[in-house]
Amino acid sequence: MFRNAFLLALREIRRNLMRSLLTAVGIVIGIASVIAMVNIGQGASRSITQSVEQLGSNTLYIMPGQRRGPGSRGVIEKPFKKKDLEIIRSSIYALDAISPVENTSMTVIYKEQNYRTSIRGVENEYLQIQNWKIQEGRGFEKNELRTGQKVCLMGQSIIKNLSATPDSILGNKIRLKNFSCEVIGVLEAKGANTFGQDQDDVVLLPFNLFQRRIGGTDNLHLMMAAVKENVPLEEARIQIERVLREHRHITNPIDDDFQVRSMTALLDTISQVTTVLTVMLGAVAAISLIVGGIGIMNIMLVSVTERTREIGIRMAVGAMAKDILIQFLIESIVLSGLGGIVGILSGMLITIGVAEWLDIELVIDPSITVIALVFSMLIGILFGIIPARKAAAMNPIDALRYE
Repeated sequence: MFRNAFLLALREIRRNLMRSLLTAVGIVIGIASVIAMVNIGQGASRSITQSVEQLGSNTLYIMPGQRRGPGSRGVIEKPFKKKDLEIIRSSIYALDAISPVENTSMTVIYKEQNYRTSIRGVENEYLQIQNWKIQEGRGFEKNELRTGQKVCLMGQSIIKNLSATPDSILGNKIRLKNFSCEVIGVLEAKGANTFGQDQDDVVLLPFNLFQRRIGGTDNLHLMMAAVKENVPLEEARIQIERVLREHRHITNPIDDDFQVRSMTALLDTISQVTTVLTVMLGAVAAISLIVGGIGIMNIMLVSVTERTREIGIRMAVGAMAKDILIQFLIESIVLSGLGGIVGILSGMLITIGVAEWLDIELVIDPSITVIALVFSMLIGILFGIIPARKAAAMNPIDALRYE
């Protein structure tokens, strides 16, 4: 019986092909939107997570200033000094590396070329924290770091934008502001992160050189630290906070004039935001499914009216009310199910296109595909039940008399 009802449904859809296609458009749009929104949301979330992990999932950021939010007391920001860095370095066993980081934007001049880029003052441990290798040349020597000698490491992008090559620029001097420095090393290419930032567009200077010739102050605005593999990030954070409180004579954590943040906290925040956005966009897309369902119910009611005599003839030759109900219900399910299949394929194509366009990870979640298909068939049942019951409740004699 179900097989015959299914074949009859396909015949009716084929007989009114254009009308069936237009009826299923709402379901197609709804399912395609849900599939695309959920998959793109998951892909973006994974890409952001991978990008953040590349920045260092075991990295802590130590900054002056109180964390904003409920409970903050407007404590005056007290900048770090070199002594704060040395105390952390000598006291915290959980750290693999720690480096001060200062950053600014400046024009680099090399021969007749000039290019504006990021200038960063760091120590050698910064490369370890960032898992950054030197492709050619060498890193800073202790003497160069201590005395702030005029040497630098360069990223690949800036070398290219200065119309040079790693071999040709190594050992030569570039000009920054009012001083020149020798290029002693070329960094390996890291490429752009998910935030679109070109990580190779940078010049690294010894931290003391940056402070003396560019920063003009002995303040430290950021310290980055890498935590040992076998030490929980939270444990290292607590150790740093305790040491800094003792050193800065802070008795109550509420009065902290510094903050220690981890990439894990940032990952959690990003995950929460992307989840909320995905759910919201999916909910908006689901509204079009309801609109599509109403369209199916409308066209099924029209179909019942048009086929009143057919229903009467079937009942006259022995068809029961439940047979009529099942026939129209299956027709509604097949219509919405076909719309769901087309919607799934459309959603996948949209996902592939957007993932390629935005350069994010391509994610096709099979569970979402199955749920979308089942949901589209449920729409067929939900919105097809009223027309099916109307057809099943017809009086055979009245149906045969219908003109």
